[in-house]
Amino acid sequence: MRNRNLWILIALVAAPAFVRAQWLHNRTAGIPRSPEGKPNLSARTPRAADGRPNLSGLWQTDSAPPEVLARLIAEATNGVGEEPLSQYFINILSDFKPDEAPIRPAAAALFLKGAKDFSSVSPLSHCLPEGMPLVEMAPAPYKIVQTPGLTLMLYERDTTFRQVYTDGRKLPDDPQPSWLGYSVGKWDGDTLVVNTIGFTDRGWLDARGHTHSEALRLTERFHRLDFGHMEVQLTVDDPQTYTRPFIIRIKQRLLPDTDLLESFCAENEKDSHHLEVK
Repeated sequence: MRNRNLWILIALVAAPAFVRAQWLHNRTAGIPRSPEGKPNLSARTPRAADGRPNLSGLWQTDSAPPEVLARLIAEATNGVGEEPLSQYFINILSDFKPDEAPIRPAAAALFLKGAKDFSSVSPLSHCLPEGMPLVEMAPAPYKIVQTPGLTLMLYERDTTFRQVYTDGRKLPDDPQPSWLGYSVGKWDGDTLVVNTIGFTDRGWLDARGHTHSEALRLTERFHRLDFGHMEVQLTVDDPQTYTRPFIIRIKQRLLPDTDLLESFCAENEKDSHHLEVK
């Protein structure tokens, strides 16, 4: 029953954002195309005026293979109508065997406690922000707008945004805790490296319910492979919750000829009262 509730909740929060975006069709300027007008997503990586890769565009994280989803969730089929999910959106520790996951005993106990009352404690079921890196791995688009000194990340889910400062500033000594944290970035060759701190401990790392403390530090490495594909390496470092830092790697694809739409959980959500709450 716990897995069933998880799947219902994931379907609830995942489906609207992806499905709603499909009807919007507008030819995106600047995309290389074939003679027939089809986007050539294997074309060269675009460059900004300073010669750096230009990460600007509408992106979405790729889904996991069906066999991986089936391993993570017994009911993991594509029959509920939503886009298949990233394995890390479901479980950020999915690369580890259960007895090898680098989670501290107190955090593991908190995870098990939350699983028993999942729908009542999940931020998603209460329309709270998804936080990081959950929102980045979600089955919904987000837009990168790269400018000199500042890169913006606009997420369709709950119409939220991040600011990544690339003007040379340092991370603050004592940031105000927030859902998406405080981010600064710098270039390492053709890779944008983003360091983020200042998280509230109310956020989840994944939809399964792995938590973190305010000591969490995320390091993201954005590398645009070509025009339509990007790899993001993400390092989770939270010594209060996990015994050591760990790394996940996600692939993202460019979504041509469409755009973001306004989306708010509290406005669109109609099913939370059907979830079983003990």
